[in-house]
Amino acid sequence: MSDLITADLIDLDLHGADRHEATARLAGLLAAAGRVTDADGFLADVRAREEQMPTGIEGGIGIPHARSAHVTAPSLAFGRAPEGIDFGSEDGPADLVFLIAAPEGGGSEHMTILAKLARKLIHQDFKAALRDAPDADATAALIQQSLT
Repeated sequence: MSDLITADLIDLDLHGADRHEATARLAGLLAAAGRVTDADGFLADVRAREEQMPTGIEGGIGIPHARSAHVTAPSLAFGRAPEGIDFGSEDGPADLVFLIAAPEGGGSEHMTILAKLARKLIHQDFKAALRDAPDADATAALIQQSLT
């Protein structure tokens, strides 16, 4: 999972009118990096997953995710949303957004990533470090370290 996230998959000033627009911006990063072959197709898969259950979790976190035929390699995009974006969590909008993309036939990689992230995100110091990271390189290193 060492190349799961890189600096080019990070937006430290993520904006969006809603979770779909914000997720589309992150999916665009994945497509630009060649990790998603069809951003619209991938986003349809993410929306279908979101319809099952919102992906916002307590503490200002959004974790949209999907398996998709349009994903070439397990990947993670991250956005820091200064104004917050509603991902359906009862405690309010998310300012830390992780988009997990897994190949359709790739087994349980995205669930492994999701579980590792969830375990790290219960720690206030990890969330604070993400909120305070000075640039995309530092953010990518922080996230990569948390997943190993």
